[in-house]
Amino acid sequence: MIRYDLICDHGHTFEGWFSSSSDYDDQAGSGLLSCPACNTPKVEKAIMAPAVKTARKVEARSEKAAKKAMSMVAAKIREEVSKNCDNVGENFAEEARAIHYGEKPSRGIYGSVTDEDSSALKDEGIEAHPLPDAFVPDPPKTKLN
Repeated sequence: MIRYDLICDHGHTFEGWFSSSSDYDDQAGSGLLSCPACNTPKVEKAIMAPAVKTARKVEARSEKAAKKAMSMVAAKIREEVSKNCDNVGENFAEEARAIHYGEKPSRGIYGSVTDEDSSALKDEGIEAHPLPDAFVPDPPKTKLN
């Protein structure tokens, strides 16, 4: 497919897609082309810059695509954490201990913990891993009075 920038004799610009350059020539010669703004059949190719792929453009697109993919993955993880885990806030260490020692039912939790509590949990053999900020669900919105 070939994309051409087109312009009518009234100055309206638009684009057209053709299977080949001869396809454009055939349609233009047969009067099959018309301006979508004013319907005039007097349409010709506009001057266009060639679409050249440079390494920078390819790299920029790849980087943008990677960021978008990571953002989508992070959103999915946030959704899963929000659905399947309880935010226990600053009570994380206490809740983790209660679950570990069977005082509370086993469930997924997340929250915040001090470095000291994190070290103590590790010393007690309680597995707790930091959740990257990008994966932490947004807090629920509260109504303002």
